[in-house]
Amino acid sequence: MAETSQLVQHIESFVDTSRSPAQQAASLNAVASLLKNNLLTMEKLVREMEGYLTTTDDVIRARGILLLGEVLGHLASKPLDAAAVHSLIGFFTDRLADWRALRGAVIGCLALLRRKSNVGMVSESDAKAVAESYIQNLQVQSLGQYDRKLCFELLECLLERYPTAIASLGDDLIYGICEAVDGEKDPYCLMLTFHIIEILPRLFPDPSGPLASFANDLFDILGCYFPIHFTHPKDTDVSIKRDDLARALMLAFSSTPLYEPFAIPLLLEKLSSSLQSAKVDSLRYLSDCVVKYGVDRVAEHGDAIWSSLKDAVFTSADSVLSFTPESIEAQGLPENEIAAEALSVLQKLIVQNTSLFLDLIVADSDINAIFNTISSYKSYHEIPSQSKQRLHAVGHILSISTKASTASCNRIFECFFSQLMDILGLSSRHSSANPCPDENMMILKKCNHGALYLTIELLSACRDLIASSETIIAASDHIEEKWSYMLQSFSSSLMKAFCSASIPTGQDTHDAEKYFGVKGLLILSTFPGGYLLIPKTVFEKILVTFVSIVTENYSSMLLWKLTLKALVQIGSFIERCHEAEREPSYMGIVVEKVVALSSLADSSIPFPLRLEALSDIGRSGQNYMLKVIQGLEEAIYANLLE
Repeated sequence: MAETSQLVQHIESFVDTSRSPAQQAASLNAVASLLKNNLLTMEKLVREMEGYLTTTDDVIRARGILLLGEVLGHLASKPLDAAAVHSLIGFFTDRLADWRALRGAVIGCLALLRRKSNVGMVSESDAKAVAESYIQNLQVQSLGQYDRKLCFELLECLLERYPTAIASLGDDLIYGICEAVDGEKDPYCLMLTFHIIEILPRLFPDPSGPLASFANDLFDILGCYFPIHFTHPKDTDVSIKRDDLARALMLAFSSTPLYEPFAIPLLLEKLSSSLQSAKVDSLRYLSDCVVKYGVDRVAEHGDAIWSSLKDAVFTSADSVLSFTPESIEAQGLPENEIAAEALSVLQKLIVQNTSLFLDLIVADSDINAIFNTISSYKSYHEIPSQSKQRLHAVGHILSISTKASTASCNRIFECFFSQLMDILGLSSRHSSANPCPDENMMILKKCNHGALYLTIELLSACRDLIASSETIIAASDHIEEKWSYMLQSFSSSLMKAFCSASIPTGQDTHDAEKYFGVKGLLILSTFPGGYLLIPKTVFEKILVTFVSIVTENYSSMLLWKLTLKALVQIGSFIERCHEAEREPSYMGIVVEKVVALSSLADSSIPFPLRLEALSDIGRSGQNYMLKVIQGLEEAIYANLLE
């Protein structure tokens, strides 16, 4: 066993405030090592330290209690019997009233409360006594930063490890927490206080229990911090970032539905802020809250939420679209962060309460106004910039609504798809087996590019819905759906409308028209389910149209590259989704025709374009690459024979 004189030297070194921090740390480690190696018992240590722990000298007493607390922190894995744990936690609980020695008392309580059952842990009754002493004796906000942080860690530990024991304190506990956290400004302490308030509802799940009467007070404390305004000082060692604080506060906001009457109005109010960060935070918090608050509570704010989300999308949507080949298969989500976040919230709301929010969308005057005005502009480039922004906003809203669920897809198609077909001058009779000879010219004359854009958004969203991992089922199961019936009825006439838009008719053909035409055809040709949704005749007509552009219409480089990109996407889709029915058509119409370009005798297409087409089509699938390589080998061999 360790000699008493040696132990006393270590104790004296630690309590002596004139010693350096390094010397004090060395003494602490030495005492802990003696205990770990069983050269010293806890009973003997406490007996030797009795004078330091009870002296009337405030400095020595504070240092003595701190030493004992720190030593226990080093012994987390060392077994202690129940009597020792009970005696030690009782001592530190009493010392919480000794404000001069408070730091050591809190550290000692923390060390004991964090112990696991296999090495001897604090009992439920002793943990409750710690909480009672905490509430009665600690004035947290009067302490320095480090001591406040320790106090919050102690409170967090009690809530997480002894919830049943301290929940019995009821109103006193909640009031004590309000008193402790109110007015906190330090970022490290705030992370803890937000987490404490997040945990608290787990102790009081009853909506009419003790937490209900304090919900307003607790949210008043939380609401003062929203939105988080925190600038990381460059000259300080603060590892916490603004995003860390914002997320911690968000989890506190959404921790109980009892905050709904206060949180949702505050978040909607802050959506009108001039600060982008405040808008984005409002939307992210709203996204988290609406899911956790539940359908009934959120429904009470339905009109206000929809109005705010719509305004966010309308004012933040992009006014300019990208018509590059790289964007042909993009998801179509807005680049603006506010618009994207607002749409994400809207989709969650539609999934949660389809009837309420689709009723609001369908009846919305701003959305219906877009449908009434797009007929005024035949070409996309004629639409004023502000109107384009609103058009894109409506496109995003309808797309998100369509993707939300099969039920929402049916409702959106029923309410808006038929309107778009009327604006485009299309009807289901165009899908008959014997269309009139001048149908293409009729479609071309009536083609409206604003309506084409919205149609593409709906078709793309519908395709993505049935292809998503969450909803993928046998294609035959979709046949009875309303959207499926409408898609099949209009597929042929839509194909012709998109073909008319994509093929240049003169010098006034704009990039948007080519882009809409190619993208519309691409979407139609990549609906899952073989030929159950899109007939074989329509699919093959799309391939023939694309191949004719690649092999004959290379004067318009944008159209040529858009079309080649679309063909590659179709080939990749067929291989990726195992669309066996469509592979023979793609191989015969696309791959074999492109392979024929490898003939050196065919000089009508510039060699770099032929090489690009061969390379890109080959990369769309393994079987296609083998066919391309075979064709190249035959062309080279034939050339050598000549």
